[in-house]
Amino acid sequence: MATPAVTVPAILTIDQGTTNTKALIVALDGVILSSGSVPTGVSHPRPGWAESDATAIRDSVAAAIRAATSAAPQADIRAIGISNQRETVVAWDARDGAPIAPAPIWQCRRSAPLCATLQADGHAARIETLSGLGLDPLFSAGKLRWLIDHVTGAGDLLAAGHLRAGTIDSWLLWHLTGGASHATDTSNAARTQLCDLDRGEWSDELCALFGVPRAILPQIRASDALFGDTAGGFAGLPDGIPIHAMMGDSHAALFGHAITAPGRVKVTLGTGSSLMCPTATRAHSTHGLSGTVAWRQGNATTYALEGNITVSGHAAAFGARMLGLSGPEALSDLAMSVADSDGVVFVPALAGLGAPHWDADARGMLCGLSLGSTPAHIARAILEAIAHQIGDVVAAIEADLGHPIAAICVDGSAARNDALMQMLADVTGRVVERPSQTELSALGAAMMAAQGCGQPIAASAVAKERVFSPALPDAARQAARTQWAQAIARARR
Repeated sequence: MATPAVTVPAILTIDQGTTNTKALIVALDGVILSSGSVPTGVSHPRPGWAESDATAIRDSVAAAIRAATSAAPQADIRAIGISNQRETVVAWDARDGAPIAPAPIWQCRRSAPLCATLQADGHAARIETLSGLGLDPLFSAGKLRWLIDHVTGAGDLLAAGHLRAGTIDSWLLWHLTGGASHATDTSNAARTQLCDLDRGEWSDELCALFGVPRAILPQIRASDALFGDTAGGFAGLPDGIPIHAMMGDSHAALFGHAITAPGRVKVTLGTGSSLMCPTATRAHSTHGLSGTVAWRQGNATTYALEGNITVSGHAAAFGARMLGLSGPEALSDLAMSVADSDGVVFVPALAGLGAPHWDADARGMLCGLSLGSTPAHIARAILEAIAHQIGDVVAAIEADLGHPIAAICVDGSAARNDALMQMLADVTGRVVERPSQTELSALGAAMMAAQGCGQPIAASAVAKERVFSPALPDAARQAARTQWAQAIARARR
């Protein structure tokens, strides 16, 4: 008699990012059994525009899932969790699930004219009061209005009741469930600028201001809700697997760090960076941050302060390309060949400036050059700029909270760069903690899904791996921060 195959209870988690889609299968003891990774593309058809092919995103998810499941045939998948890039929007035809246009991603500035009109008409304060978000093209509402106004056939689909729209989580859920479920979670809804943050529901007033019909939007549910079951054979998955978590990637990373109270801040270093710190109640920032929802479990909502940096890790890739290097690792190696940047400062306002400055018109700048400047000094200035931007947001969080942050907890691909982590500790004067797992967006969504289906992942899944302590003297730190502030002021002129 053949020995029965041994199965391992596990969670399938999807992490759909700006330039990469990952799928992980995580056992309930926290061990990652397998993973799949597929690159995704971003195009820039006009200055200030950034968009992705929604169908290619969907297909990348299917390919990543197939890679992960084929590598772990022993996995008994009990639930699925989704972590996704935020603010990116997709609009599609409900009859066949086909997108009506490329998806404007979070970096896209095409809705800047609409935001300027709303600002001029005096609506900015009311929008921020309701949504917690300052009026900026980063957020989803303006992008969605642009699709409705400018895509041929969108009006006809809307009039016929066939138009659906949502963030990436909703787009993936639609296909995972064979079109049976159109939903989102509170964390993603909170980033659209259409959600009343106090009620956790779509706001008729915000929908009217942006001209977005509420009928095309997904239902908002708790982050650990049962969003639906797999159906239709997407990525070869059997029918009936529950999708039990959906979260914006930054929120999922915060959950993965197990930061549930003020005192520590989470920094996700990806294409951009998100800094998030939980708050006891809904926060109202006076220092250029967003008040948002971290997550909702059942009827319990955890709020947060957040600062979003538009170009962070992407600055290293940009710098490598401009210097003719092979990639970010080569840039880092070159940067570490000199002791400092010798007065060179780079401001990566390559798509405007996000938190806490919020200047859509700011542009990138390289200054402080001298005859002694070398490519190595420029490379170091690029890495230092990533740290300085984070330092600006940390200072804003501390000002809003009224007390200092004890530690910065990092995750994301760039968190593996030891040189950058030491720079971050030096620039901020704060301890930087790196966990054993840096793919915390994926792991956080898996942990939320596991809790949602009553089979939690072991808390030991995320352990502290390394601590970086500040080594820069206070006087040198202050001088560097002053030089950075002067450069920021120039970039905004």
